[in-house]
Amino acid sequence: MDETASVAENEHPFWPRDLSIPNYVPNDRSMVEILTFLFSVSGMLLVGTWALTGREVAGGRLSAARRLAVCWFTVCGFIHGVIEGWFSLYYPIIPSDQSFLSQLWKEYSKGDSRYVIADNFTVCMETVTALFWGPLSVWTVLAFLYNRPNRFVLQLIVSLGQLYGAVLYFYTEHRDGYAHSELGHPLYFWFYFVFMNTLWIVIPLLLIRDSWSQLSAAQSVSDAGKTKEE
Repeated sequence: MDETASVAENEHPFWPRDLSIPNYVPNDRSMVEILTFLFSVSGMLLVGTWALTGREVAGGRLSAARRLAVCWFTVCGFIHGVIEGWFSLYYPIIPSDQSFLSQLWKEYSKGDSRYVIADNFTVCMETVTALFWGPLSVWTVLAFLYNRPNRFVLQLIVSLGQLYGAVLYFYTEHRDGYAHSELGHPLYFWFYFVFMNTLWIVIPLLLIRDSWSQLSAAQSVSDAGKTKEE
């Protein structure tokens, strides 16, 4: 009986192949259904935010680059708050659960099995991401729409948090020898693991630089004003 159970635990599509995942239930949703949902919702949020920011907002019209940044934070609010929030709440039951978002995580785990085994780092990182970067991303969107003076501070904080998490995400897996994915697989390794997570390095870096420039310029103006007063 023990030997049969052990074999059942190893019948899964994740790496390493001898990974034991008790109570694992295969998805009954196809990869196409899952990816279509993810990119459709993200696309609708992008289009909706782009249309919203095309109108005149508090402080005037936003530039195309600024509108793209606001679109990015809108999608981040959805991914961090909803998708990663789901993982942070239900990670203990995801291998056996057939809820749509659990199946999404099982699909993604083909590129990084740390999620399906509730690896300590991923649980901690995703919980922090859901609790902080999700709500703060939404706050950042509102701050730009209403031209709040703290908008670039929020952009900087969220982008630094995203960059830090992404660097640790890649570095911890590098330290593990990329054991949790089929190294070199065009979809699971290069698209799921590498490409989708590299976005949270490249875009935050650009936004950190933008925040640095905006905040430095504002400080220069403030310093110049103080000098004139003296």
